[in-house]
Amino acid sequence: MTKKKPIYLDYAATTPVDPRVAQKMGDCLSAEGSFGNPASLHPFGTEALEKVENARKYIARLLHVAARQIIFTSGATEANNLAIKGVADFYLERGKHIVTLQTEHPAVLDTCAYLERKGFSVTYLRPKKNGLLDFDVFEAALREDTILVSIMHVNNETGVIQDIDSIGRITRRRGIFFHVDAAQSVGKIPIDLQKLKVDLMSLSAHKIYGPKGIGALYINDTPRVRLIPQLHGGGQERKMRAGTLATHQIIGMGEACRILLEDLGADLIKIKKLRDLFWEGIKNLPATFLNVELDTTLPSILNVRFESMEKQALITAFKRLAFSTASACNSTSIEPSHVLRAMGYNDKEADHSFRFSFGRFTTIEEIEEAVAIIQEKYLKSL
Repeated sequence: MTKKKPIYLDYAATTPVDPRVAQKMGDCLSAEGSFGNPASLHPFGTEALEKVENARKYIARLLHVAARQIIFTSGATEANNLAIKGVADFYLERGKHIVTLQTEHPAVLDTCAYLERKGFSVTYLRPKKNGLLDFDVFEAALREDTILVSIMHVNNETGVIQDIDSIGRITRRRGIFFHVDAAQSVGKIPIDLQKLKVDLMSLSAHKIYGPKGIGALYINDTPRVRLIPQLHGGGQERKMRAGTLATHQIIGMGEACRILLEDLGADLIKIKKLRDLFWEGIKNLPATFLNVELDTTLPSILNVRFESMEKQALITAFKRLAFSTASACNSTSIEPSHVLRAMGYNDKEADHSFRFSFGRFTTIEEIEEAVAIIQEKYLKSL
């Protein structure tokens, strides 16, 4: 008997590489392709550089910015580190206070904790029960020595969408730099940095059907943001990030963004329908709740609490479904979600919560089968 393939409902953790992206990447790996070092002056290097710069343009177009404002990194984690540490190091004399949310990704929280050990002061704001920033609390937290605010656009566990437009207007008026971790929002909802008062934005390719190991940092230059590099050893990326450029990965990220420029609207419509179909199928199960209301969240992420089942029992029962008990970065931890606890949920509620996320290659048939599995296994467990 052929074993049934698991149903992938964990697109917030990572996405499969789009076949169109994989093909473009493969063209840059062999002797017959554009394998040269983009820093080399011979034809192999200039050919690779041209493709790198074309990829940079696609990423910039997705954000409505100039290509020169995009710096390649190894991913959103490195981009977060470069943005936060880079600002802190360069503007040390201006102030040593940073504001962020308790619900941020560890790549932000751990970087802020590192800076605290270096003598910086960090205010970790608690969100409202719905996961959104409390603007009264936020404005009260800003000080004369505040140099940076770092708040993610879309939360990776709950899908909560923060109002970065309003946040940016406040920080720009106060002369405070604003960094946004947009790993979960780019390619999922439209972003126009010509309109948003965002100074730094972190991106990740593997969340948008590109390869792992590549990301980017948008750095505003009107007004100009200055950063101290965190990697040294070469003049690449406007001297902001040393290291030979990974041509194939950059091409992959660029192609993923090019596809999004064409398909973003269609993706959003499809994914919302899948999310709604999934929730309609399970919402009437006993003691089953949403941790965040749908109208405040990204359609591709659904955070559900099953109060009648222990975590391990539920994972075992739903073993054909690939989903997360928290963010992928913390899924091996025995601690309940720090995001849900910051939102006011107790340890038991957080421990009974699970993230389901949907994407480009999720099918209606998979959603229907997943719902049937959950209904059957959950009701049998009661």
